[in-house]
Amino acid sequence: MPKLKTHSGTKKRIRLTKTGKVLRRHSMRSHFLQKKSAARKRQMTGFDSVTGKNVKSIKRNLGA
Repeated sequence: MPKLKTHSGTKKRIRLTKTGKVLRRHSMRSHFLQKKSAARKRQMTGFDSVTGKNVKSIKRNLGA
């Protein structure tokens, strides 16, 4: 069976930790920032962990 290619879009957006957690950035952070409050923008900084059934498909896309 041939090797599977990693999904290029997924590898640009998702990070895997050493323990196997899947981290993603918050959405709604790229534009239209003037109308959002400072507190709302601050809450969208950093990374958020992915939970549920999406983890399995994301890891498959990354080849992990």
